[in-house]
Amino acid sequence: MDRIETPAFVLLPLRPEHAGEMAGVLSDPALHTFTGGVPLTAQELRARYERLAAGPPGWRNWVLWSREEECLVGYVQATIEGGTAEIAWVIGTPWQGRGLATAAAKALVAHLTDEGIGTVIAHIHPDHAASAAVAGSAGLRPTDRWHDGEVRWELKIPYA
Repeated sequence: MDRIETPAFVLLPLRPEHAGEMAGVLSDPALHTFTGGVPLTAQELRARYERLAAGPPGWRNWVLWSREEECLVGYVQATIEGGTAEIAWVIGTPWQGRGLATAAAKALVAHLTDEGIGTVIAHIHPDHAASAAVAGSAGLRPTDRWHDGEVRWELKIPYA
């Protein structure tokens, strides 16, 4: 899996060694308002990251390293099946509101487009205005389809 580089950040392929720092990044219970669950400990997160790293090739996960702050600030993920990728993003609370999620989602969509993915989807809680704004900025549009109480957002990528 490739690194994805931008002027502001680097998306690094997720490794179990990222769990310690990411446990701090993801420690705010408010991050779970729309997705449920609770923050995981470093040990729990490491076990999850070991599963993700060993998972099928379609499971793609990156941590977001900020060049400015020189630390991890969140993650993005894509689950690829055939020509479709389902994406998601999370930015730690202290780094929200700076455009990082938007920039990371755009970089991820561009990367997936370069890999030949034809459809990108995200599922977003109808009350999560920030994630809806990120999805819209990355080119996704809401559909009339729902999944587990969330709106399906979609981008069809035309190829010549």
